[in-house]
Amino acid sequence: MPQSHQGPHAQLGAGLFVDHGRAAFERAVEANKDSVPAAARLIADCVAADGVVHAFGTGHSQAAALEIAGRAGGLVPTSRISLADLVLRGGEDRAVLDDPLLERSPGLAARLYSLATPRPQDMFVIISNSGVNNSIVDMALHVKAAGHPLVALTSLEHTNSVPSLHSSGKRLADLADAVLDNCAPTGDALLPLPDGNALCGVSTLTSSLLVQMTVAEAVALLGAEGHEAPVYVSANVPGGYERNAVLEARYQGRLHRGGH
Repeated sequence: MPQSHQGPHAQLGAGLFVDHGRAAFERAVEANKDSVPAAARLIADCVAADGVVHAFGTGHSQAAALEIAGRAGGLVPTSRISLADLVLRGGEDRAVLDDPLLERSPGLAARLYSLATPRPQDMFVIISNSGVNNSIVDMALHVKAAGHPLVALTSLEHTNSVPSLHSSGKRLADLADAVLDNCAPTGDALLPLPDGNALCGVSTLTSSLLVQMTVAEAVALLGAEGHEAPVYVSANVPGGYERNAVLEARYQGRLHRGGH
């Protein structure tokens, strides 16, 4: 017979996370009824103008950037900016990536922005749960100073509960043209523990949901307005790699995948 759970963690488990996760999905959908169409409009306009969507996130926010850039079922004109670009494309020593607080370094964003080689018609999606670290806010400031549209993907609860670490006092959400709220709690984790901490982060799940919703809406807009939406198929289906290579050739030298 299965043993029953005992002790202080008796209320924890996969089922509880699923329940809380479903509720988080529902909150994210409801909270972004206006934001998803607004972000999709910016992406559709960018693609229609032969632009590229640049995605930037650090830490676990890189997962949402990967949902945007270079994945099966996603848009072809997408590019991912990564801290690893400093080494793989920028010539820095590998040791620079060993700094656990690298993402907080002032001046980092200017170098990453330059390595991304954006064109005037390009736009940016910047992902950060807290939205307050130096590299995130710096990148947003560079993007807006250069005149690019900007979508922020962040947790409004978290960002509004902590001070900005940037000298301007700005947060990512303050600088964006459209803000997608992943509805993650402050600190990201969903399930409360007896010691006052929490377990199981949710921002990756809700951020992925919002990315896919926004891409679906953007492609719908492009189709309704008579524009082709170049979409990746899996490279692991017959002819997929070759088909994708033809589509990528239209953006020669503009699509970067986090250093590659």
